[in-house]
Amino acid sequence: MTKRAMQEVTFLVLTALAAGPQHGYAILSDVATISDGRVRPRAGTLYSALDRLRIDGLVEVEREEVVGGRLRRYYRLTAEGATVLAAEAERARSRAATAIARLGLAGGTA
Repeated sequence: MTKRAMQEVTFLVLTALAAGPQHGYAILSDVATISDGRVRPRAGTLYSALDRLRIDGLVEVEREEVVGGRLRRYYRLTAEGATVLAAEAERARSRAATAIARLGLAGGTA
């Protein structure tokens, strides 16, 4: 993966898969939950992101099954995906800590 900033949808998809393998609709639901309903990607956006993440080696297809006559594909985070997600989470934590300190909120008061 390149060194450019990770898009929010990518971060949320990887975060959803950090809990374990999920199929597309479950990932969409989990992303909405994780983002408190603020991010609700369309199916096309999700599957484009999953294809890109699969090509980059960050996620892989764990299994496929037919449910109600439709193919359901389950994705899982790879070890490299977990490493990339952890690094991005640490960068976000560090940026948030800087903002909190500069706002004078470090002690929990505003």
